[in-house]
Amino acid sequence: MPAEDPRWDPEMRAFNAMMEAEGAKLPPITLTLPLDQARAQTEALNVPLSAGGPQMAESSDRWLPVRGRRIQCRFHRPEAGPLPVLIYIHGGGWVWNSIDTHDRLMREYAAGGGCAVIGPDYALSPEAPFPQALEECAAVVRWVAAQGAEWGLDPSRIVIGGDSAGANLAMGVALLLRRTNPELKLRGLLLNYGVFDADLETPSYREFADGYFLTRDKMRFYWECYAPRPADRQNPLAAPLLADLKGLPPCRLHVAELDVLCSENLAMGDALREAGVPVQQALFPGTAHGFLRSLNHVAAARRAAAEGGEWLKGVLG
Repeated sequence: MPAEDPRWDPEMRAFNAMMEAEGAKLPPITLTLPLDQARAQTEALNVPLSAGGPQMAESSDRWLPVRGRRIQCRFHRPEAGPLPVLIYIHGGGWVWNSIDTHDRLMREYAAGGGCAVIGPDYALSPEAPFPQALEECAAVVRWVAAQGAEWGLDPSRIVIGGDSAGANLAMGVALLLRRTNPELKLRGLLLNYGVFDADLETPSYREFADGYFLTRDKMRFYWECYAPRPADRQNPLAAPLLADLKGLPPCRLHVAELDVLCSENLAMGDALREAGVPVQQALFPGTAHGFLRSLNHVAAARRAAAEGGEWLKGVLG
């Protein structure tokens, strides 16, 4: 049984058990439309995990005009500017989670990296399928590059990051901007256990298909919501493992060992190196997908956040 897998980090296993116990107090989360109730329950489970962590000189919500709507952005500043900036895109299968569920992680990166952090609350799928979220996040990056000085930012020092579906969007945005805004030179990409391909038959998908938090059935549902047209799942902006990766900025990849996405994350590291992209890659033994939500409970999560902060310092100068 997965729970008896000797590879589990003991703290990770205890955290998963705690989350399962908390989830059992709520109605079951079902992968059926509409997702309003499931989203509310997901927020109820995950927002408390953002408690604690570094205090900022400023934490606020700001709004940007993006693609015909006003997009809410969480803004964290650890000190006075002008500061380099990490634009951090939250995960959640493109269908749930928010800037609230990822607030603690953004503050950890702000403190550790000595940078401001902007978290866009992009439109979720299936209501806004590919490429809406991608285009919104790209528009936020373009605004920061053009007008970020208005917020006390240094527009010449930008990193894009994200976890899971957020790492997918971060990589997709970098690929899109490489084509549309070649003058916009990113300093790096911070990619936490990203979704990089729509292939559900990799070795890690087969090994961890069920019982390790993120299941193959969940990923199939997420892909059907985000890219309902099968052809879009072959678009390199949606499945960046299929892209020409040459010319991308330095990357930091954090990989969870017991994760259906492990194989494609290792493959992404190999593909980036083959394309001549500087890569730092760290595999976290015994961890499951989403382990960075467990900062208050799992030492491996705190270590990953700290290492991400140190990497940010280096690439942002």
